[in-house]
This record gives sequence, structure tokens and C-alpha cells, in this order.
Amino acid sequence: MRLLAIETATMLGGLAIMDGATLVAESRINVRVTHSERLMKEIDHVLTVAGMELGDIDVFGISIGPGSFTGLRVGLSTVKGLVYATGKKFVTVPTLEAFAWNVPFSDRQVCPLLDARRKEVYATALKWVGDGFVKVIDEQALRIGTLLSMIDAPTIFLGEGAILNRESIERELGGMAFFGSPPQMFPSPANVAFLCMKKAEGGDYSDALAAVPAYLRRSEAEIKFGH
Repeated sequence: MRLLAIETATMLGGLAIMDGATLVAESRINVRVTHSERLMKEIDHVLTVAGMELGDIDVFGISIGPGSFTGLRVGLSTVKGLVYATGKKFVTVPTLEAFAWNVPFSDRQVCPLLDARRKEVYATALKWVGDGFVKVIDEQALRIGTLLSMIDAPTIFLGEGAILNRESIERELGGMAFFGSPPQMFPSPANVAFLCMKKAEGGDYSDALAAVPAYLRRSEAEIKFGH
């Protein structure tokens, strides 16, 4: 089974292709300046690098959110277009869960944080059990102080939210706070592809027509204009 997955939930997005259990290509792109046309060009480039054509892909996957409202819309609309054009299968995975896979097998719980603006973060906390992560704190948008009051164990913090709030985290948690290395601080397209492949192999497909980004809250525009 060949799968192409897209990650556009943060500023540094990208895509990856897996052939069965093998990662065959991965690309990172700056989503801040990305629109659908550029993303399609990058997909074409990665397919070429992998020695494949669009018709060779059996499943398309995406990190469904939370994250950048614009990035998620661009990514999902692009994947939907590919699914409709090819008639292939479609899967989604939660962005923060895929993010936690930057540090698998950890004996500390993992807390991915994305900047949600308005002094909030998108956050969850997970711990490694057996061969995967289980949630300790459900995904939500909340203030960093509220989140930190819920942390009672050594924790590795990941993401732009961790970078922006590092001083507060260290002040509140002291020696219980750990931080990922620079390469670990953004979601990995390869990990998105890996989790999408696990779902596809289990037959856990999604309906592309019904799929919507997992924003967790309304956008700034919706709040401003009362929608």
C-alpha cells in the first residue's frame, strides 16, 4: 500500500510518502507562504523523487488539526481534491497525537503545544504505554497557566507553544519540565504518514466529503463577525 500524507497545521509543514512500512520521501515547506498551487507543485516534486506518479498512490492522509486555520484549510482542500480526482481512500490523524511521535518510547509524558493566539495554546498530554501513546489530557485550547496546573509528572514539551512559553513552563514546573531539540519542535510529515498508514492498514478510513478541520474553537474572523 502506498500512502501520501500532508501536514499543514503549523508554519513548517510538509508531506511524506510511505510504501508499506517504508518511508520513501519527505519534504518540508514553509506554510506561511504556501497556497494550494505551491503545495500541488511540491506534491509533484516529491512524487518524482519517490519515482512515482499520482496514480500509484492508494491512500491520501492528512493531519486534521488543531493548528493554523489557514494551513488546515489549504491542506484539507488539497487532499480532498486529490481524493476526488483519483477515487482513492482517505484517512486523517490528530495533529497533536502525530506530533507526540517525535519522541516515542519516552519514559516521560509528552505535551505538544501549538500557538492558538489570544494567549492560549492548543495542547494535549500523552504517555507511552505498550507500543503507543495514550492521552493523559484531552486536546483543548486553553491558557498556558491552566495547562501547567494540570501537569503533575515529568513532561517533555514540544512545539511553537513551548518555545513561546518556555519561561513560564520552567518557572512553574522547574525540574519536571523538559524540551525537545529543534528538529523535534515541529510536527513531522513522516510521523503523520506513519500513523495514517496504521489507520489505513486497519481499514479505518474517513469520508473526504464530510471531513472538516479540528479547529477546537472558532476562528478570529468568526468571533469578530459573530458567526
